[in-house]
Amino acid sequence: MRISEVKVKRVEGKERFKAWVTVTFDNEFRIHGLKIIQGKDGPFVAMPSRKLPNGEFIDTAYPLNKELRETIQREVLAEYNRQLK
Repeated sequence: MRISEVKVKRVEGKERFKAWVTVTFDNEFRIHGLKIIQGKDGPFVAMPSRKLPNGEFIDTAYPLNKELRETIQREVLAEYNRQLK
């Protein structure tokens, strides 16, 4: 799968939550609801999730291998950093 588009909508006024993200794959499949979160070691990408009745959160969409997760992280953070400049 190839990432064909990354849209980042920055969020102001939040301490750790920095942006909403939409990623499109191969111009055919789009995932909304990714988040950029400021962690202690820098920003990272959190997958879309929902809260269960017991208070736990589960990811609703996520990569099944390390390589795709790293690609998503790299592409999303590159677009986010472009917007910061």
